[in-house]
Amino acid sequence: MKSVPFILLFMAAAALGIATFVENARGTAFVHTYVYGTWWFALAWTAIFIGLVVTAIRRKMWKRWPSLLLHAGFVVVFAGALLTAFTGHKGILHLRQGIPATSYVDGQRRMAQLPFTMTLERFRVEYYVGTDAPADYVSDISCHTTDGQLLCSPRISMNRIFSTKGYRFYQTSFDEDHEGSWLTVNHDPYGTTVSYAGFTLLCIGFLLALFDPQGGFRRLLRHPLLRRGGLFAWLCLASFHVDASPLPVVKRTQADSLASVQVVYNGRIAPLNTPARDFVQKVYGAPSFRGLTPEQVVASWQLHPEAWNRVPFIRIKSSKLRERLGIKNEYAMLSELFDGTDYKLQALWQQEMGTRGKMAKAIQETDEKVGLALMLTQGTLVRPLPPGVPGLSSAKVRAELWYNRIPFCKILFMANLTLGIVAFGLLVRRMLLRRKENPAIRRLWTAVLWIATLFHTAGYALRGYIAGTIPLSNGYETMLFAAWVVLLTACLLRRRFPFVLPFGFLLSGFILLVAYLGEMNPQITPLMPVLASPWLSWHVSLIMISYALFAFIFLNGLLALVLSGRTGNACLPLTRERVMQLTLLSRLLLYPATSLLGIGIILGAVWANVSWGSYWSWDPKEVWALVAFIVYGIAFHTRSLPWLQRPRTFHIYMVLAFAVVLMTYFGVNYLLGGMHSYANA
Repeated sequence: MKSVPFILLFMAAAALGIATFVENARGTAFVHTYVYGTWWFALAWTAIFIGLVVTAIRRKMWKRWPSLLLHAGFVVVFAGALLTAFTGHKGILHLRQGIPATSYVDGQRRMAQLPFTMTLERFRVEYYVGTDAPADYVSDISCHTTDGQLLCSPRISMNRIFSTKGYRFYQTSFDEDHEGSWLTVNHDPYGTTVSYAGFTLLCIGFLLALFDPQGGFRRLLRHPLLRRGGLFAWLCLASFHVDASPLPVVKRTQADSLASVQVVYNGRIAPLNTPARDFVQKVYGAPSFRGLTPEQVVASWQLHPEAWNRVPFIRIKSSKLRERLGIKNEYAMLSELFDGTDYKLQALWQQEMGTRGKMAKAIQETDEKVGLALMLTQGTLVRPLPPGVPGLSSAKVRAELWYNRIPFCKILFMANLTLGIVAFGLLVRRMLLRRKENPAIRRLWTAVLWIATLFHTAGYALRGYIAGTIPLSNGYETMLFAAWVVLLTACLLRRRFPFVLPFGFLLSGFILLVAYLGEMNPQITPLMPVLASPWLSWHVSLIMISYALFAFIFLNGLLALVLSGRTGNACLPLTRERVMQLTLLSRLLLYPATSLLGIGIILGAVWANVSWGSYWSWDPKEVWALVAFIVYGIAFHTRSLPWLQRPRTFHIYMVLAFAVVLMTYFGVNYLLGGMHSYANA
């Protein structure tokens, strides 16, 4: 009986995974109607949590505060979800200018009453200066009590919600005559508050589980095998002559002189090389264009916008979007996206607004690139340094130019992944042949590891010097930090745990690869404020670190299975000790990995609620992250599931569990859709 709740959890995780594929085939509305919104779905989860409570009581969990808070947090979050399901609802409010509205259409297509009156005073589309390309959609609202007293006059726009009396409103669409606005309504007066209380309990429980002296994590740290292994460290442009060619281009020598010109960019002072480099990478998708430097592209486009507007420069990755726009090639001209003064993407966005599919994402991504090109043409992408404002020191300018010219992240991820694969192969070969590592080879690999760590440290420190602070302000920087921690940890553990070296290379290479892919689409403007949220940065960063630790556990498991499979009954003492070390290290890493995943999911829920008024939407990425948390969370319950106490079955479980991480990270992006398909977390 004690394993029944976990059998139900396995079944629930499998059902959730299947539901995402059903959604991909039949649509979001179908799966919400016939799966997530059904009575049997709520009943199944109720049964799981009743089993959880019974198990907690039988185990006298109140004697262990971390476990009690964790499991209480799960129960409270579930209670909040039930309250949201049974007392909350969503709907659509259609406002026409000057006409008061007191009701809206809910999800069941029934009229629901508001406890106040909302009136659209004005709807407007904010455009980039001098164009018909929209920058934002804004509804100016007046909100009155039922007896006519003014409550407030909110402004509702994309990613700027309005909340009052338990109702949350966010901009969804608008009427073609610009006299009407469509707002999504989310009424959840109790569920969100209760869920937030559960989130708080969970976060406290996760932290206590890591720091409780009597907890499993601290007991593992005190294990003799690990103690024997050592400590675990934790344009301001002038007039230029151009080359005589069909496409007017500023000469290389002239453009190079602009690289160190200081401009105001992205809220800080930077040399022109930085925004120029970001612009070309963002819009064109490569670090250079036709052999031209970023400064040549930016300077030439600003001086000759008519010619450059007819150059296929804007990369549109979606073939379906290109087909709807009538564009045959992967790269579009800026002029192709306008029909006279009409902006083609606006009509498409009008059709897709409010959806979260791949087409909406492709339109949004392309619109962002168009906005950058228009800002460059208008001279608003970068601005000259205002008079009287002190500029950067020459040392900082040189540092930033060097940082831009040396692709630290690219060099490291390519080198670390290659070295990690080679080192792992040699390690497995040596283990299978039961040979000791040659001391000279050992010292060579250690030196290579330290060189990689020092090179990464130099790049990270250079970035910090440029920023004037520790680089932890966004997801990219926190991934750089995570990779540095992995490398440093490998350096510190290398002497006692030889298998850590290939794992350190592989994990740091994987994290840096993810960071590099993120840098390939740099966020250089505030065009999409929802993606600039610090909640998102921490959400993605913590989950990515947890994925890296799960990958470490996966590699540990593979090696342990290889060793235990080869040794059999004739297991040598040294090999047996290595297998035990691998098992202990995997169990040790399971604590921070699962905790970080849980906290990352919670931060993602908070981000979603702050951004569009709903903390959980059963999006495929959300669902698979939850599945991963369930799968890895089950591994802690060795008393209820004794087979997890055996090293071999534990490692088999950990190896198979990593498939869920791969599905969450890669599978959702490439096999399924959803609003998270733009993100790599």
